[in-house]
Amino acid sequence: MKNFKNKEVYLVSDYEMNFSELCEKVEEALKSGTTILQYRAKNKDTRELCDEAMILKEICEKYNCIFIINDRVDIALVVDADGVHLGQKDMKVKDARKILGENKIIGASTKNVEEAKIAVNEGADYLGVGALFETNTKKDADYVTAEMLGEIKKSVNIPVYGIGGITDSNLTKDIINNIDGVAVVSVILKSLDINATVTKLKSYFKR
Repeated sequence: MKNFKNKEVYLVSDYEMNFSELCEKVEEALKSGTTILQYRAKNKDTRELCDEAMILKEICEKYNCIFIINDRVDIALVVDADGVHLGQKDMKVKDARKILGENKIIGASTKNVEEAKIAVNEGADYLGVGALFETNTKKDADYVTAEMLGEIKKSVNIPVYGIGGITDSNLTKDIINNIDGVAVVSVILKSLDINATVTKLKSYFKR
C-alpha cells in the first residue's frame, strides 16, 4: 500500500489524549478525508500499545486509511500495520526494512539534505521534514527553514510531508510548493470542527 497520491493529510495521534476520545476524533478525521494515521504513544507498556494499535488499525481499515506505527517495528509487525515511522534516534531504515520486508511502508524524520539522502538510500518510502514551526509535541525539535525544505525536496524522489506546528492558516507558498502533504496533531485533534479543518488542509494541495 505505497500509493501516496491524494494522501495529503497525515494525522499523528496525541499520546496525552484519553484513548477513547482519541478514537472518536480519529474516526471523525478519517471520515473527513484524512488518509494516513500514525499511532504515536509514549510511556505505555507494550501490551497496551498492541491493544490500542489494533483498535486504531480497525478504524483505519473502515476508511481505507494507511496505518503507521511510530518507532516500534515490533508492534508494527504484531498488528500487521501498513508500516512504521522512524526518527533519527530510532532503528535505521535499512534495518527496519530487513525486518518488515519490501511491502511495508517506512517513513523517516529528517531535517537536512544529508539525513534525507541517507533515508532514501536505505529504502525510506516517504520523509517527514521539520519542525517547520514551533510545536508543543516536540519542544526540543530543531527548526527547518523553507529554504532547507526546498533543498530537501529537490534532493529526493519520494514524498515529503511537512511536520511541526502546522495549522490550517500558517502554510506559505514556499512551504506548500515543497511538500506533498502535512503531518499534524493538534490542528485536527483539538479542532472544534474537524471536517472543516481537514477540508482546508486538503485544499492547499489542489493543484
